[in-house]
Amino acid sequence: MRIALLGAGTISRLVLERIGAGEVPGVEPCGILARAGSARAAALARAFSLPLEESLQRLLASKPDAVLEAASHEAVREHAVPILESGVSLIVLSAGALAEDALRHRVERAARASRARLYVPSGGIGGLDALKAACGAGVDTVSIQVAKPPAAWKKIPYVEALGIDLDRLPAPRVLFEGMARQGVPHFPQNVNIAAVLSMAGVGFDRTLLRVVADPTLSRNTHTIEVQARTGRLTVVLENVPDPDNPKTALLACYSALAALKEAASPVRYGT
Repeated sequence: MRIALLGAGTISRLVLERIGAGEVPGVEPCGILARAGSARAAALARAFSLPLEESLQRLLASKPDAVLEAASHEAVREHAVPILESGVSLIVLSAGALAEDALRHRVERAARASRARLYVPSGGIGGLDALKAACGAGVDTVSIQVAKPPAAWKKIPYVEALGIDLDRLPAPRVLFEGMARQGVPHFPQNVNIAAVLSMAGVGFDRTLLRVVADPTLSRNTHTIEVQARTGRLTVVLENVPDPDNPKTALLACYSALAALKEAASPVRYGT
């Protein structure tokens, strides 16, 4: 399987390193698409002897079987539909972009029309298998609390507008509480997991999101609670932040790698 990368950050580097180490059998990288003039992207392309493209047309000319998006919400908005329309499968990590119904519907229609696969991995959370199964019987409530150390919430316009001094936070502070529909767009790098949970479950308008800056934490801690006819589900994940980007859990980075392994394998465990 030939894989192209959309984005040249931490996740793309991890994927290329692991492919180079032989940990993803059957997968061959064929190119990187990144912003024009990106020194980081140029360095990554040189390090792994890959062509660096500045247009999607040139990237698709390398004939990838799938594109791994590890860039941004903006990249999903710009490139998801044309990738799928070209018949190339797409793995989306910036899942929060799909909170926009119009975009998500266009992306889904493109996948169905071309029969290319749209795959949104679970990222930094778990329990989606159980949630999807429970939805078949009926789900009453779904909630997720995303609690991270204060540093993870820096340089976010929504948080800056709250006037909170994250460097001197004396106790946990709720930054947002409400439906995922309203909350996900405020935190484009931090709560993609809430988007995945919403899409796998009961939707953005029925999934409660609570966002917390907690100075007592050293790990990104996610608590998922589901009340359904099949029973009650509670999942708590205490994720180690990525060393290069505290906004992202290390588990989310490896979720991308697991998605590639699954896409390249004829064997699958779990729904």
